[in-house]
Amino acid sequence: MSEPRSWLFVPADSEKKIAKALAGDADAIILDCEDSVAEANKPVARERAAATLRDRAPDGPQLWVRINPLDGDHAGADCDAIAPARPDGVMLPKSESGEHVARLSAMLDARDAGDARIIALVTETPQSLFGAGTYRGASARLTAMTWGGEDLSSALGAASKFDTDGELSFTYKLARSLCLAGAVAADCQPVETLFADFRDEDGLRAFAEQARREGFTGMMAIHPAQVPVINAAFTPSDGEIAHAEAVVQAFRDNPDAGTIGLNGKMIDRPHLVQAERLLERTGRQS
Repeated sequence: MSEPRSWLFVPADSEKKIAKALAGDADAIILDCEDSVAEANKPVARERAAATLRDRAPDGPQLWVRINPLDGDHAGADCDAIAPARPDGVMLPKSESGEHVARLSAMLDARDAGDARIIALVTETPQSLFGAGTYRGASARLTAMTWGGEDLSSALGAASKFDTDGELSFTYKLARSLCLAGAVAADCQPVETLFADFRDEDGLRAFAEQARREGFTGMMAIHPAQVPVINAAFTPSDGEIAHAEAVVQAFRDNPDAGTIGLNGKMIDRPHLVQAERLLERTGRQS
Protein backbone atom coordinates (compact mmCIF):
# COMPACT_ATOMS: atom_id res chain seq x y z
CA MET A 1 0.00 0.00 0.00
CA SER A 2 1.46 3.33 -1.09
CA GLU A 3 2.35 6.23 1.18
CA PRO A 4 -0.49 8.76 1.33
CA ARG A 5 0.30 12.27 0.21
CA SER A 6 -2.80 13.77 1.85
CA TRP A 7 -4.25 12.74 5.22
CA LEU A 8 -7.67 14.33 5.78
CA PHE A 9 -9.10 14.58 9.28
CA VAL A 10 -12.88 14.20 9.59
CA PRO A 11 -14.93 14.02 12.82
CA ALA A 12 -16.07 10.43 13.16
CA ASP A 13 -19.42 11.47 14.63
CA SER A 14 -20.47 13.43 11.52
CA GLU A 15 -22.06 11.38 8.74
CA LYS A 16 -22.24 14.45 6.50
CA LYS A 17 -18.54 15.28 6.81
CA ILE A 18 -17.53 11.64 6.36
CA ALA A 19 -19.57 11.42 3.16
CA LYS A 20 -17.98 14.63 1.83
CA ALA A 21 -14.50 13.33 2.63
CA LEU A 22 -15.15 10.00 0.92
CA ALA A 23 -16.29 11.84 -2.23
CA GLY A 24 -13.01 13.79 -2.41
CA ASP A 25 -9.46 13.00 -3.50
CA ALA A 26 -7.65 12.43 -0.20
CA ASP A 27 -5.25 9.49 -0.26
CA ALA A 28 -6.09 8.74 3.38
CA ILE A 29 -9.02 9.75 5.58
CA ILE A 30 -8.56 9.85 9.33
CA LEU A 31 -11.84 9.18 11.13
CA ASP A 32 -11.23 11.22 14.26
CA CYS A 33 -12.54 9.93 17.58
CA GLU A 34 -10.37 12.28 19.64
CA ASP A 35 -10.03 16.07 19.53
CA SER A 36 -12.87 16.91 17.13
CA VAL A 37 -15.43 14.86 19.07
CA ALA A 38 -17.10 16.02 22.28
CA GLU A 39 -16.86 13.73 25.29
CA ALA A 40 -20.55 12.81 25.14
CA ASN A 41 -20.23 11.78 21.48
CA LYS A 42 -17.25 9.43 21.86
CA PRO A 43 -19.39 6.24 21.74
CA VAL A 44 -21.23 7.48 18.65
CA ALA A 45 -17.95 8.40 16.95
CA ARG A 46 -16.33 5.01 17.44
CA GLU A 47 -19.43 3.14 16.22
CA ARG A 48 -19.77 5.40 13.19
CA ALA A 49 -16.08 4.92 12.42
CA ALA A 50 -16.54 1.17 12.55
CA ALA A 51 -19.60 1.37 10.30
CA THR A 52 -17.69 3.48 7.77
CA LEU A 53 -14.93 0.88 7.71
CA ARG A 54 -17.38 -1.97 7.19
CA ASP A 55 -19.18 -0.15 4.35
CA ARG A 56 -16.07 1.04 2.55
CA ALA A 57 -15.76 0.88 -1.23
CA PRO A 58 -12.97 -1.41 -2.49
CA ASP A 59 -11.49 1.37 -4.63
CA GLY A 60 -11.79 4.13 -2.03
CA PRO A 61 -9.13 5.98 -0.04
CA GLN A 62 -7.23 4.48 2.84
CA LEU A 63 -9.29 4.67 6.03
CA TRP A 64 -7.52 5.33 9.32
CA VAL A 65 -8.93 6.03 12.78
CA ARG A 66 -7.52 8.41 15.37
CA ILE A 67 -8.27 6.78 18.68
CA ASN A 68 -8.12 8.54 22.04
CA PRO A 69 -4.90 8.58 24.10
CA LEU A 70 -3.74 5.31 25.61
CA ASP A 71 -3.78 6.65 29.16
CA GLY A 72 -7.36 7.94 28.94
CA ASP A 73 -10.76 6.31 29.30
CA HIS A 74 -11.59 5.56 25.67
CA ALA A 75 -8.66 3.92 23.85
CA GLY A 76 -9.64 0.36 24.73
CA ALA A 77 -13.25 0.85 23.67
CA ASP A 78 -12.09 2.56 20.47
CA CYS A 79 -9.95 -0.44 19.56
CA ASP A 80 -12.72 -2.87 20.50
CA ALA A 81 -15.05 -1.13 18.05
CA ILE A 82 -12.76 -0.62 15.07
CA ALA A 83 -10.45 -3.66 15.11
CA PRO A 84 -13.04 -6.13 13.73
CA ALA A 85 -13.73 -3.70 10.87
CA ARG A 86 -10.04 -3.80 9.87
CA PRO A 87 -8.94 -0.17 9.40
CA ASP A 88 -5.96 0.48 7.19
CA GLY A 89 -4.37 2.07 10.20
CA VAL A 90 -4.70 3.75 13.57
CA MET A 91 -3.41 7.16 14.59
CA LEU A 92 -1.96 7.24 18.10
CA PRO A 93 -2.27 10.68 19.68
CA LYS A 94 0.00 11.95 22.45
CA SER A 95 2.56 9.26 21.82
CA GLU A 96 5.64 9.80 23.96
CA SER A 97 7.96 6.99 22.87
CA GLY A 98 8.29 3.75 21.01
CA GLU A 99 6.92 2.04 24.10
CA HIS A 100 3.54 3.70 23.49
CA VAL A 101 3.52 2.35 19.94
CA ALA A 102 4.38 -1.13 21.25
CA ARG A 103 1.45 -0.90 23.67
CA LEU A 104 -0.98 0.04 20.92
CA SER A 105 0.41 -2.67 18.67
CA ALA A 106 -0.23 -5.26 21.39
CA MET A 107 -3.78 -3.96 21.80
CA LEU A 108 -4.39 -4.37 18.08
CA ASP A 109 -2.83 -7.84 18.08
CA ALA A 110 -5.10 -8.92 20.93
CA ARG A 111 -8.16 -7.75 19.00
CA ASP A 112 -7.15 -9.36 15.69
CA ALA A 113 -6.93 -6.05 13.82
CA GLY A 114 -5.31 -7.67 10.80
CA ASP A 115 -2.60 -5.63 9.10
CA ALA A 116 -3.67 -2.29 10.58
CA ARG A 117 -0.72 0.07 10.63
CA ILE A 118 0.12 2.86 13.05
CA ILE A 119 0.90 6.53 12.58
CA ALA A 120 2.18 8.11 15.79
CA LEU A 121 1.59 11.76 16.71
CA VAL A 122 4.88 12.33 18.47
CA THR A 123 5.17 15.90 19.76
CA GLU A 124 2.02 16.69 21.74
CA THR A 125 3.49 16.54 25.25
CA PRO A 126 6.74 17.94 26.70
CA GLN A 127 7.98 14.43 27.47
CA SER A 128 7.36 13.33 23.88
CA LEU A 129 10.18 15.52 22.56
CA PHE A 130 12.69 13.42 24.48
CA GLY A 131 11.30 10.20 22.98
CA ALA A 132 11.33 11.15 19.29
CA GLY A 133 14.38 8.97 18.66
CA THR A 134 12.99 5.82 20.31
CA TYR A 135 10.59 4.59 17.63
CA ARG A 136 12.90 2.44 15.53
CA GLY A 137 11.92 -1.20 15.97
CA ALA A 138 8.95 -0.42 18.23
CA SER A 139 6.49 -2.34 16.06
CA ALA A 140 6.22 -3.65 12.52
CA ARG A 141 2.87 -1.84 12.40
CA LEU A 142 4.50 1.60 12.72
CA THR A 143 4.70 3.11 9.24
CA ALA A 144 4.39 6.88 9.75
CA MET A 145 5.01 9.67 12.24
CA THR A 146 3.63 13.18 12.37
CA TRP A 147 3.72 16.14 14.71
CA GLY A 148 1.54 18.93 16.06
CA GLY A 149 2.03 22.00 18.21
CA GLU A 150 -1.38 22.88 19.66
CA ASP A 151 -1.38 20.41 22.54
CA LEU A 152 2.31 21.02 23.14
CA SER A 153 1.89 24.78 23.39
CA SER A 154 -1.00 24.30 25.81
CA ALA A 155 1.03 21.90 27.94
CA LEU A 156 3.97 24.33 28.02
CA GLY A 157 1.75 27.26 28.97
CA ALA A 158 2.65 29.19 25.83
CA ALA A 159 0.54 32.13 24.73
CA SER A 160 1.25 31.22 21.10
CA LYS A 161 3.40 28.84 19.09
CA PHE A 162 4.27 31.66 16.66
CA ASP A 163 6.76 34.53 16.86
CA THR A 164 5.63 38.10 16.26
CA ASP A 165 6.59 37.73 12.57
CA GLY A 166 4.20 34.80 12.16
CA GLU A 167 6.91 32.15 12.01
CA LEU A 168 6.92 29.11 14.27
CA SER A 169 8.81 29.75 17.50
CA PHE A 170 12.00 27.80 18.10
CA THR A 171 10.41 25.16 20.35
CA TYR A 172 7.93 24.15 17.66
CA LYS A 173 10.52 24.19 14.89
CA LEU A 174 12.50 21.86 17.12
CA ALA A 175 9.49 19.56 17.56
CA ARG A 176 8.97 19.49 13.80
CA SER A 177 12.61 18.64 13.14
CA LEU A 178 12.63 15.93 15.80
CA CYS A 179 9.59 14.33 14.16
CA LEU A 180 11.22 14.42 10.72
CA ALA A 181 14.50 12.96 11.95
CA GLY A 182 12.78 10.44 14.22
CA ALA A 183 10.58 9.17 11.40
CA VAL A 184 13.45 8.74 8.96
CA ALA A 185 15.53 7.04 11.67
CA ALA A 186 12.63 4.64 12.28
CA ASP A 187 12.24 4.00 8.53
CA CYS A 188 8.77 5.57 8.62
CA GLN A 189 6.97 8.11 6.47
CA PRO A 190 7.44 11.65 7.86
CA VAL A 191 4.12 13.52 7.62
CA GLU A 192 3.85 17.31 7.93
CA THR A 193 1.31 18.79 10.32
CA LEU A 194 -1.81 20.66 9.21
CA PHE A 195 -2.07 24.22 7.89
CA ALA A 196 -4.88 25.81 9.87
CA ASP A 197 -6.15 28.49 7.49
CA PHE A 198 -7.98 26.38 4.90
CA ARG A 199 -8.99 29.51 2.94
CA ASP A 200 -5.37 30.53 2.30
CA GLU A 201 -4.51 28.43 -0.73
CA ASP A 202 -1.28 30.25 -1.53
CA GLY A 203 -0.06 29.94 2.04
CA LEU A 204 -0.92 26.24 2.07
CA ARG A 205 0.94 25.66 -1.19
CA ALA A 206 4.07 27.39 0.10
CA PHE A 207 3.89 25.48 3.40
CA ALA A 208 3.46 22.11 1.68
CA GLU A 209 6.20 22.73 -0.87
CA GLN A 210 8.64 23.74 1.86
CA ALA A 211 7.77 20.59 3.80
CA ARG A 212 8.49 18.44 0.79
CA ARG A 213 11.82 20.16 0.18
CA GLU A 214 12.84 19.38 3.76
CA GLY A 215 11.99 15.69 3.49
CA PHE A 216 8.35 15.24 4.48
CA THR A 217 6.46 13.01 2.03
CA GLY A 218 2.85 13.76 3.04
CA MET A 219 0.76 16.26 4.97
CA MET A 220 -2.31 16.51 7.17
CA ALA A 221 -5.45 18.34 5.99
CA ILE A 222 -8.41 19.69 7.95
CA HIS A 223 -10.66 20.56 5.01
CA PRO A 224 -11.35 18.80 1.69
CA ALA A 225 -10.41 22.00 -0.18
CA GLN A 226 -6.81 21.54 0.98
CA VAL A 227 -6.43 18.09 -0.53
CA PRO A 228 -5.74 18.98 -4.20
CA VAL A 229 -3.04 21.47 -3.19
CA ILE A 230 -1.37 18.94 -0.90
CA ASN A 231 -1.55 16.15 -3.49
CA ALA A 232 0.06 18.40 -6.09
CA ALA A 233 2.83 19.52 -3.74
CA PHE A 234 3.81 15.96 -2.84
CA THR A 235 3.60 14.53 -6.36
CA PRO A 236 7.00 14.47 -8.08
CA SER A 237 7.05 16.17 -11.47
CA ASP A 238 7.86 14.31 -14.68
CA GLY A 239 11.22 16.08 -14.69
CA GLU A 240 12.04 14.93 -11.16
CA ILE A 241 11.12 11.36 -12.01
CA ALA A 242 13.19 11.41 -15.18
CA HIS A 243 16.20 12.78 -13.27
CA ALA A 244 15.84 10.11 -10.56
CA GLU A 245 15.68 7.38 -13.19
CA ALA A 246 18.80 8.82 -14.83
CA VAL A 247 20.67 8.83 -11.51
CA VAL A 248 19.75 5.20 -10.82
CA GLN A 249 20.72 4.15 -14.34
CA ALA A 250 24.04 5.97 -14.11
CA PHE A 251 25.02 3.98 -11.02
CA ARG A 252 23.79 0.76 -12.58
CA ASP A 253 26.07 1.44 -15.51
CA ASN A 254 28.96 2.25 -13.15
CA PRO A 255 28.44 -0.02 -10.11
CA ASP A 256 31.91 0.55 -8.67
CA ALA A 257 31.84 4.34 -8.91
CA GLY A 258 31.56 6.58 -5.88
CA THR A 259 30.85 9.72 -7.90
CA ILE A 260 29.56 10.14 -11.44
CA GLY A 261 29.15 13.07 -13.79
CA LEU A 262 25.56 13.56 -14.93
CA ASN A 263 24.28 16.48 -17.00
CA GLY A 264 27.30 18.59 -16.12
CA LYS A 265 27.10 17.93 -12.36
CA MET A 266 28.78 15.48 -10.02
CA ILE A 267 26.49 13.08 -8.16
CA ASP A 268 27.39 10.61 -5.43
CA ARG A 269 25.82 7.82 -3.39
CA PRO A 270 23.51 10.09 -1.31
CA HIS A 271 21.98 11.29 -4.59
CA LEU A 272 21.36 7.65 -5.48
CA VAL A 273 19.55 7.04 -2.19
CA GLN A 274 17.37 10.10 -2.78
CA ALA A 275 16.54 8.96 -6.30
CA GLU A 276 15.65 5.46 -5.18
CA ARG A 277 13.35 6.78 -2.46
CA LEU A 278 11.56 9.08 -4.91
CA LEU A 279 10.99 6.26 -7.38
CA GLU A 280 9.79 3.96 -4.61
CA ARG A 281 7.21 6.54 -3.49
CA THR A 282 5.90 6.86 -7.04
CA GLY A 283 5.57 3.11 -7.46
CA ARG A 284 8.38 2.83 -9.97
CA GLN A 285 11.03 0.21 -9.68
CA SER A 286 14.42 1.67 -8.85
